[in-house]
Amino acid sequence: MKPVLLRLALALVLLSWHWMPAGAEEVTFPDLGSAVPGHSDVTYLDLGRMVIPDMASNADGFYHGTLPIEMRHIAGPDSGGSPPEASSLPSAAVLAIKAGGKDRVAMLFDLGDSPDSAEGYAVLALYDLTGKPALLDAVNVAVDRSTYFREPNKLSVGPGDDVLITMSTHFNSSQGYVITPLIMVRNDKFELMDMIYTFDERLCAYSRKQDIAFHVIGDGQAHAAIKMTVTDATVPSEESCDDAPPEASSKDISVTYRWNRQTSRYVADSDAIKRLSAENEKRF
Repeated sequence: MKPVLLRLALALVLLSWHWMPAGAEEVTFPDLGSAVPGHSDVTYLDLGRMVIPDMASNADGFYHGTLPIEMRHIAGPDSGGSPPEASSLPSAAVLAIKAGGKDRVAMLFDLGDSPDSAEGYAVLALYDLTGKPALLDAVNVAVDRSTYFREPNKLSVGPGDDVLITMSTHFNSSQGYVITPLIMVRNDKFELMDMIYTFDERLCAYSRKQDIAFHVIGDGQAHAAIKMTVTDATVPSEESCDDAPPEASSKDISVTYRWNRQTSRYVADSDAIKRLSAENEKRF
């Protein structure tokens, strides 16, 4: 199976395995050859070419290109690998956002596997479309093999600011690994807020899922607090297995991010998510 088709199959399986998004209408997947709203002479392909200069359509219905422009990794200079020498994708995910009180558009391009890393390579690009379209920033946000916007895609933390939510994942027959970056836009540049690691598994005797929920706390502040909760649930199966099933259980692990005016950053009120990540790593 071609890598791009494998990624499409993975996306469909993930939707049925993890969750069905309730607000996915906020992310669109326009044909790259279609015009950008408000710019009849500009297509999404034109925006894509600001990231991958030689991107072009092909007879197979996909868009192909070689190397993207040089960019940093969202997690820092020691993260990520090199981009693939060639990529093929059917479309890109488009999300309208607010940043610094301004209208912006984010586009996510999953370019496929990195040649020198177990992670993939996915470009998150930020555009200003209020006048002549301009690329403001582009970063590699891949922290696992396949990368998407994650429901609810963005969190409105004020009248003029959104926090973006992406996810990178891979899975095998019994295990699912999901990494969820929270990303801010500050001064028209992407900035990592936090990284959340969750781990699902399905064994004969039981299944264990870790689902994430977000809640914005409207407390009148310029940057609202964000409560993030991971629900860690174990459900015994009804199968006949060699191992005895564990008892059903469920617990919530929560962290609240609050805006620190001195550092102009969100700060978690505990290390609960880091402890969960360490516990999950022992289960791999």
